[in-house]
Amino acid sequence: MRPKGTNGAIREQRRVTSFDVARAAGVSRAAVSRAFTPDASVSPKTREKVFQAAKELGYRVNYLARSLTNKRSDIVGLVAAGFDNPFRMQQIEHLARALLARNFRPMLLPTSKEADTSAVIGQLLHYAVSGVIVTSDAPPSDICEECAAEGVPIVLINKGEDFPFVDRVVSDDRMAGQMAANHLLETGAKRPGVVAGAAVSYSARRRAEAFLARCAGLGIEAGLIPVPINGYRDGFEAAERILEMEIDGVFCVNDYMACGVLDRLARGLDRSGPPPVRIIGHDDIPQAGWGAYELTTFLQPCEVQAEQAIDLLISRIAEPEAVARVEFTPVTLIKRRSA
Repeated sequence: MRPKGTNGAIREQRRVTSFDVARAAGVSRAAVSRAFTPDASVSPKTREKVFQAAKELGYRVNYLARSLTNKRSDIVGLVAAGFDNPFRMQQIEHLARALLARNFRPMLLPTSKEADTSAVIGQLLHYAVSGVIVTSDAPPSDICEECAAEGVPIVLINKGEDFPFVDRVVSDDRMAGQMAANHLLETGAKRPGVVAGAAVSYSARRRAEAFLARCAGLGIEAGLIPVPINGYRDGFEAAERILEMEIDGVFCVNDYMACGVLDRLARGLDRSGPPPVRIIGHDDIPQAGWGAYELTTFLQPCEVQAEQAIDLLISRIAEPEAVARVEFTPVTLIKRRSA
């Protein structure tokens, strides 16, 4: 805690520098720098002396100052949107934790489809970031162009083939759509349907298309219930249309929307029994396992996607001219009471 003056104000102190640590530890300033650099060549004895001196002096590495020298900050920008969806929060948490474990420092930049993404990226690039990771709901066009112009590595999560020159991590959405159709039909659904937003993300569109194609391949006409986006309120309001169309098995392209459908259908019904319509979601958010929902869904493993994205980023930093790669993330059907 910094000392206060007699009037309670914070008193300015001289910042402890690497020179101070070097002097106290009896080593060179270069040795101090190596001691605080992961994988740098320095003996365990020297590192221990440096760390002990740093602790006693209260020294902290100034990463921003170091970035001016190294022209690399180890900051990775996380560009994301859709924070009302619990899955997005899970995804960001796993990405942030995985980055910290790899000695990167995550910087979150929230955006939306209406936001001025160029301005957001402009702010990010001021920090000499080591890379950028973009999640599925964030608009990437401006981001890709800005990063390419600056030579900043970028990885997209659950984004489409419109960016063949960019490294991507993609969930196996087509498999999820096919498996959802199979499961609903195998459990007795006669009139299947899918709920998907009109302005759907790349992943949601692939899931819906695969579901409809699988049903058509089996000679069954599936219903499409379009909604404005893919949120809870959209699912809640879609439930009326589901009942009007007499659909008895529904695939919602994410859990957040599926919870809305279940809440609307459960009004005035006995929650101890099965819902009147079989419901499958996607993502396996924490709420999917709650007793009020017990939602059958597809696990989209955020921790696996995070590691895949960071592996791609590190490879791109090491080999800037390498051919772009795509890593696929498998999905797993989690069976619960809803279907």
